[in-house]
Amino acid sequence: MINFCTLFNSGYLSRGLVLYQSLQNTCNNFHLYVFAFDDVCYDYLKRLNYKNLTVISLKEFEDEKLLSVKSSRTAGEYCWTCTASTIKYAIQTFNLHQCTYIDADMYFYSNPKVLLNELGNNSVMITEHRYTEVYDQSIDSGRYCVQFMTFNNDEKGMKVLESWRNNCIDWCYARIEDGKFGDQKYLDTWMTEFDGVHEMQHLGGGMAPWNMQQFEFKKQNDKVTVKQKSTGQEYQLVFFHFHGLKLFSNNIVSYTGDKYEMDLDVKQILFEPYTKELIELGEKLKKELPNVNFHAISGNSPQKPINFLSLLRWYFYDIRKNWININGAKTKNRVKHYHYYFTK
Repeated sequence: MINFCTLFNSGYLSRGLVLYQSLQNTCNNFHLYVFAFDDVCYDYLKRLNYKNLTVISLKEFEDEKLLSVKSSRTAGEYCWTCTASTIKYAIQTFNLHQCTYIDADMYFYSNPKVLLNELGNNSVMITEHRYTEVYDQSIDSGRYCVQFMTFNNDEKGMKVLESWRNNCIDWCYARIEDGKFGDQKYLDTWMTEFDGVHEMQHLGGGMAPWNMQQFEFKKQNDKVTVKQKSTGQEYQLVFFHFHGLKLFSNNIVSYTGDKYEMDLDVKQILFEPYTKELIELGEKLKKELPNVNFHAISGNSPQKPINFLSLLRWYFYDIRKNWININGAKTKNRVKHYHYYFTK
């Protein structure tokens, strides 16, 4: 049994359920512990009673230490503050031998067991950002990404986890300060500070917008393979982290904002199907939860063409960015990489 935990609120419910469905499709023996960060999310998941999913409310989960700092953190900062605590709670409350934290905006394309097999005699696994050089943010954001992290319920694993939890309660903010940033920069010292920490080696794990430029993507027989451009080595894609994807209420999608280049293959193989799945599930959920905004951002996207002049501005300005109209039936490929404009 592979035990996962994640956290999200009702605004991210569609992403969390798409994540869950991807695990259902790829992992035949798993359990997902979801920490619901508002009552709407908790009540919905509790009522639906999904297979292999346990939902935990904030009332069950929050302890005195977390509550003592909650008012000093933004909603996002408090989620970061809680990450280590969710893993600890899942391990201790459900007596798990091991638990892997995963971000809610991830999607699994093959069984993650191959990643956990790397752990061997170690007790903790962390995932490197593996930044493409032009996007390297290691100095500010850290070498490692809080996206897929495994902790064993043993002395070494719990020592690292408890240290991380205490660090995050003491300081966890969305700013750079004294070599810290959020919950993430703390991981930079783990390989030398603690025994039993392993850095994931499989390049099919840890795929994200900041490193996808290093790979070619190919889909065959419902499996996605990635080939490292520098070495020619091929790997089966295990998961992709759709960090930064934004949905707007006028059905405009920003895949990565204007931060990262995207080749056509990754757009067609990964981003388009993932986005469509999000939208379709969001529309279904909207009928059941009409007061919930399942879009990451309220309102319409900027520079939506409304007349000839604004259309010209859209053409000459926004095709340099990654705005996509998901209702579009046709594509017009403007340049080689990630700038595509979908028209109805």
